[in-house]
Amino acid sequence: MTPLMPPVKRQPEPLCSIFLMPKPEYPLIDSDPHASRVIRYMRPSDYATWAGYTAGAPAALWAWEKMDRTGFRMRPVYYVGGWLGFAAGFLIAYSRSSMRFWGWTENAREEARDLEELTQRAREGKPLYGESSQPMWVQAAAHRNSQYSQLKFSLFPMLNLVNHPFHGTDPAKYGVQAEPAVLESQEGLRPGEMLRRKLNDAAKPESSKDA
Repeated sequence: MTPLMPPVKRQPEPLCSIFLMPKPEYPLIDSDPHASRVIRYMRPSDYATWAGYTAGAPAALWAWEKMDRTGFRMRPVYYVGGWLGFAAGFLIAYSRSSMRFWGWTENAREEARDLEELTQRAREGKPLYGESSQPMWVQAAAHRNSQYSQLKFSLFPMLNLVNHPFHGTDPAKYGVQAEPAVLESQEGLRPGEMLRRKLNDAAKPESSKDA
């Protein structure tokens, strides 16, 4: 008889791999764009999606009522459905526009517009991403809260409404001689690196921690 092989113990995969963001297929424009930029850079297809949800929600309720009559006064229900469709359509259109800023979808049009717009601001001596009256720690906190928040719109809609310098790009491409602004801990670690270290430490066996 062939002896049974003992089961091979697999090392647990580091938890950090679950939380890594996908590598953009297109150029990164802005990792945390201000809400005004996201809306200004929307394409006609985004507005069509927004309008479709706005009109589609009450239309679906109307069709449902036609198929299965309730006898209720439906006009207030249609109003509520329209507002819900309007809000859902806006969030979906906002997410579509944001993904182009992140480089997750085709963004040639947005890249050219961003380069022209911010290069002009650099020539005029203006801050690339606008001025803010908030202290730097507030800007940093706002950035940490709003970056990639579009991925959790279903849980808690949050938009970036604070001008800050943390956008994940090199300002040199706009003609500004300055170092890219990044958040770092006292150990010199960036947010993604800090999370990766914590998750890797949590995944280590207890024996290696004691050693």
